[in-house]
This record gives sequence, C-alpha cells and structure tokens, in this order.
Amino acid sequence: MNVTQKKERHLRPRWVDDIPLYLMALPGLLCLLIFSYLPMIGLVMAFQKLDLRKGIFTSPWVGLDNFKFLFYSTDAWVITRNTVCYNAVFIVLNMFLAVLLALLLSELISRKLAKTLQTIFIMPHFLSWPVVAIIAFAFLSANNGFLNKIVAFFGGPERTNWYMEVKPWPLILVVVTMWKGVGYSAIVYLAAISGISQEYYEAAMLDGASKVQQARYITIPHLKTMMTILLIMAIGGIFRGDFGLFYTVPRNTGTLYPVTNIIDTYVYNAMAVLSNYGMATAAGLYQSVVGCILIFISNKIVSRIEPDNALF
Repeated sequence: MNVTQKKERHLRPRWVDDIPLYLMALPGLLCLLIFSYLPMIGLVMAFQKLDLRKGIFTSPWVGLDNFKFLFYSTDAWVITRNTVCYNAVFIVLNMFLAVLLALLLSELISRKLAKTLQTIFIMPHFLSWPVVAIIAFAFLSANNGFLNKIVAFFGGPERTNWYMEVKPWPLILVVVTMWKGVGYSAIVYLAAISGISQEYYEAAMLDGASKVQQARYITIPHLKTMMTILLIMAIGGIFRGDFGLFYTVPRNTGTLYPVTNIIDTYVYNAMAVLSNYGMATAAGLYQSVVGCILIFISNKIVSRIEPDNALF
C-alpha cells in the first residue's frame, strides 16, 4: 500500500471499512427486529378489550381492567407463589449441581470416558417437553408405571395414581427439571474450567493442596464471574415459568393445579377457555417488566459487592 492509498484510507469515514462486518451482522439484526421488536406493538392489547374483527388498533380501550382481572383473581397468589418458588429452587439447585458435576467431570483422567459422560448428561437437554412427559408417564402411570412397581416391590401400595396425588409433584417437577437441564449447564461450566491455566493447579499441588482445596480456591473463584452473570439472567426470568414443564409433564391435570399452576399455564388455560387475549397480554407484560426490574436490581447489588462481576 503506497502513501497515497494510506492517505485516502485515513480520510474516508471509519464505518466504510466496517461495511463487511455490518453485512455479517445484518441477518441477526433483522431476525431480532422481526421476532423481538415488531411483536412489541401487540402490547397495546394489554390495555384493550380485543375484538378480533376490529383488530388491535381499533379495539376499545379498557385501561388497567385486564391487570385488575389478573391480580384480583382468587388464583393470583397461588400462581405467583408457584412461579417464584419453583424458579428459586431451580436456580439454586441447577447452579449447585451443575458446578458439582462440572468439577467431577473435569477430574476424570480418561478423555474418552469424559466425552462419553458429557454426551450422556447433555442429551436430555435436547428432548422436547412432550417427549419428557411421555418418559415421565412411563414412570408414573397408575397401571404399568415403573414407580408403582418399585413401590410395590418394597411393600408399598401396588397401584397409586400419581396424577391425582398433589404432595409428590413439587419433588417430581424439581427432579425432572434437574434431569433435563443440569447436564447442559455443567457442560457450560466445564468449558470455562478447561480455560483455567494448569499452572495454578501445578502450584497448588506443589503446596500440598487436595482436590477439594483446589476446587475451592482455584476453580470456583475462576467460575465466579460466569456464575454471577447466569444468576442475574436467571433472576430476571424468575417470574416466567417453563410452560412445557408445568403443562405437559403433569398432563394439565386439574387436581394438581395447586402445585403445578403457574402464571404461564394459568394464562393459557384462561385464554383457551375465555379467549381473553387482553388478560394474557397483560400477564406477559407484567412478567417482562418485573423481570427487567429484577435484572437491574440484582445487577446493581452485584456491582456494589463485586463490580467486575456485574453484567453491565
């Protein structure tokens, strides 16, 4: 490149040189615009009594009536409690078990065995919830379920209709969620562990540190930033339940609603029966706004305690 070309390149705007990068980002930006931002126009339905014949722009406005319908319902406390409590348990257990599993997998000497176990643990993540519901039904079926056979083998009742028993379902939902999601989260942490310099561990071994001490003083501190970011994002979604889990696995059984009904399933059932799209939109807006507020609050708390681990 001669002197003239260098001057011309220096004089032209910098964005001209970045055009190839903008073109690469264009498909992703278009998808974000079409599927994430344009649908936000439909939020006006939260303040309307939607008439499908008139459309969302000409339907009558009802102000906050849809929100009143949601919060004044007798089920409002139950669905909010279930959504928040289940998500809190999922967040804590998923993080603890995923980090523990990642630590155990990282200590395997055989790379072939490690890869095999990683594949086994991550496979449930790619199963859809209807498939998981079928697997759960194979265990919980009153007629030929594996769980009934195990209980009968140890002298318990031979036939229990688990889909009519309320008490076991909080534990069942937690176990199913952990089985499906812990493996994937563990692989994410395992990838972060593989990036830690081996010099730290070699120095620790020279000082006589045990495996537990190495995990406590080397591995976990290096995972702290990732754990914090994932925790902040998880807290932001604490008001948004996994519809597939709470609808398909319990088979939408009315008897189990006290422990399986969350905001998402309640809105779906109300919309399917009453065709109340305004209330459904109000619930979605409520979840999103509260989730966004929680992200800012949790990030602010983290930034006060450990600024380097904050999300922004």
